Amino acid sequence: MGMTIAEGLSAAVNRGEIAGAVALVTDAEETLFIGAVGFGNVAGNEKMTPDAMFCIASMTKPVTAAAVLVLQDEGKLSLDDPLEKHLPEFAQLKNAEGERISVTLRQCLAHTSGMRDVSLEEENRAEKLEDLIPMILEKPTLFNPGERWEYCQSSINMAAHVVEVIAGRSLPEFMQERFFEPLGMKDTSFYPTEEQAARLARCYSRTESDEWRDDGWNWITHDRMMDSSRYPKANAGLFSTAGDYALFCRMLLKRGELDGRRYLSEQAVQEMQTVQSEDLETGFTPGNAWGVGCCLVLEPQGPTEGLSAGSYGHGGLYGTQAWIDPIVGRAHLLMIQRADFENADGSDVRREFHQNALLL
Repeated sequence: MGMTIAEGLSAAVNRGEIAGAVALVTDAEETLFIGAVGFGNVAGNEKMTPDAMFCIASMTKPVTAAAVLVLQDEGKLSLDDPLEKHLPEFAQLKNAEGERISVTLRQCLAHTSGMRDVSLEEENRAEKLEDLIPMILEKPTLFNPGERWEYCQSSINMAAHVVEVIAGRSLPEFMQERFFEPLGMKDTSFYPTEEQAARLARCYSRTESDEWRDDGWNWITHDRMMDSSRYPKANAGLFSTAGDYALFCRMLLKRGELDGRRYLSEQAVQEMQTVQSEDLETGFTPGNAWGVGCCLVLEPQGPTEGLSAGSYGHGGLYGTQAWIDPIVGRAHLLMIQRADFENADGSDVRREFHQNALLL
């Protein structure tokens, strides 16, 4: 029945909604389906392949959350720690009235911090996560922490910098050591090698004449894809493959362990999928709440109707999706690179994929 997924995605290619895609469905033990449709490079007439690399953008956030939770498991931090406990500069964070504001790591990872994001021009000057600190501090907060939900890149990046400070190593080094190497995620990196960059599915948008235009990933890479002089975007910087990210999902499906090795405590995995946003309205489709670095599907509907209530995961700017359904015991991964999706989380492609995955 796996062809149903391929047929659905091929139809999306034929109607010009995507240039190509890789889809994968896994349970806790093995891959149940993997398939590639369409083109990874339209101009070069190169078919999409299952090992194609993708800029997974905000699918980086759950990995960042897991890195923070590793250190909570080890007793080196608490999600309820104020940011200034680990980053003393944040004692200077203020609201528009000039009053001091204290934000917790939990609020940072649930997008309820009220912190403002920095501009792309500012980001372009940052070579390390710590370089963002003065840029963030010079902007007054938008609201009091916990008052509302507003998607915030700055808060995710600062939670990641806490990991660097406590661990005494860069975020890429920490993730490589704790997740990528032991899980076998050999194609997951902030800075792709030449060989990996050659496997990157191109990122497209649609022109007025209904052609595909190659758009690139400058929001992520700042024209320096393989150059580690750009800071590792904990909010959106990872490149990966469907097979690699499936290993991370499988570890979460097994409640923190895989192949006899424990990565996260069961309690940490539970925390990821527990509502942290209270009853605040969240993005990016109806019926959701927010956990630790993850979106939670509370009331499946529309694009999420193929998932169980209690599913959690994240989409990425260019259409990538990874959702863990702990009720059914499966994860759904969809890899797309389209730059001009109005709302990739709400796309028909995603809705059809989740529904077709149920038929496996």
